Amino acid sequence: MAHHQILIVGGGNAGISVAAQLLLKDKSLDIAIIEPSEKHYYQPAWTLVGAGDFNINDTVRSEQSVMPKAAKWIKGSASAFVPEQNEVQLTDGSKYTYDFLIVAPGIQLNWSAIKGLPETLGKNNVCSNYSFTYAPYTFECIRNTKKGKAIFHNPHTPVKCGGAPHKIMYMAADYFRKHGILNKMDIQYWSGGPKLFAVDKYEQTLLKVVKRGNIKLHFLERLEEIDGPNKRARFVGFGEHNKDVETWVDFDMMHVTPPQSAPDFIRNSPLANEAGWVDVHKHTLQHVRYPNIFALGDASGLPTSKTGAAIRKQAPVVVANVYALVQNTTVSGSYGGYTCCPLVTGYGKLVLAEFDYDNKPMETFPFDQSKERWSMYQLKSKLLPWLYWNKILTGKA
Repeated sequence: MAHHQILIVGGGNAGISVAAQLLLKDKSLDIAIIEPSEKHYYQPAWTLVGAGDFNINDTVRSEQSVMPKAAKWIKGSASAFVPEQNEVQLTDGSKYTYDFLIVAPGIQLNWSAIKGLPETLGKNNVCSNYSFTYAPYTFECIRNTKKGKAIFHNPHTPVKCGGAPHKIMYMAADYFRKHGILNKMDIQYWSGGPKLFAVDKYEQTLLKVVKRGNIKLHFLERLEEIDGPNKRARFVGFGEHNKDVETWVDFDMMHVTPPQSAPDFIRNSPLANEAGWVDVHKHTLQHVRYPNIFALGDASGLPTSKTGAAIRKQAPVVVANVYALVQNTTVSGSYGGYTCCPLVTGYGKLVLAEFDYDNKPMETFPFDQSKERWSMYQLKSKLLPWLYWNKILTGKA
């Protein structure tokens, strides 16, 4: 059985940036990363791909090209944890032991949780930006819909990039407006959430964008089924006022966000909390029962939005705290729940929402970030992708 000083589960944004930062700190560390994928994706740009404003091919690179040279890549999938024995098991039956474990496998997209969705996705004008394969089809649907009902769906579960389900709706509304057909469109938002956005300061701006697009909002609705060939979807309400009320809605195009959860091998493991996420302390990111285990990113049970920007602030905390334990000193790094949601509200328009665990704004720039700005759209479309590939994944930002 192979042993590594530091074992990382997941070679996405979180796993790669933590490994890179640790190795910049101390190149003698023995680090291995368990990751099955051949490809690495920059997913935040998929909203722009769906709006026809970004090339899908610029969002993918080989996993090999982002893997830190000094880390060992274990090309496989983790399947089980035995924390009492400091052991991780893989689907191929192999086992690895560790001194310290960092868990960052990302989130699981449950496409089949919606009846009929896997069969109709990518055709019948049913699209989703949550897939490299299907994000370009979103723009095809927007471009080919000249009149009728456009539905944008947000599930009842946590999702990665909580703003993405409605960002594409604002882009579509702007596209329809620019092409003189907004008055022929009936745009509707069907959401499992109780409101449009958690932070009031930013929600006020988004409600104005909704008004501008004549968008109808429906909350506390769970998407149960899609009948693609007949272009209709079934929702079931679960709020006080709409409990168990079933509604079939016809559509001309529909953008779906799949329900999401922690990966099954996390949910069914001793590392999980009651909701299935890795049970870590919200400031130190250290496991509440196993002190040599840490987690960050989308699979962690942190009460904040699941975004790349959150990972960027979590990674240095995990690095500092793991390294403190390697050096036999006390854990002192602390994460305050910072996350950022670049809310695209139209072509060349963006609201940069930044906030903490208490949903209090934590803004970077010396101006009111709740206003729509061209400069912030440039930040998202040009600067952030460059920063991701060149600085974040190399541990330098």
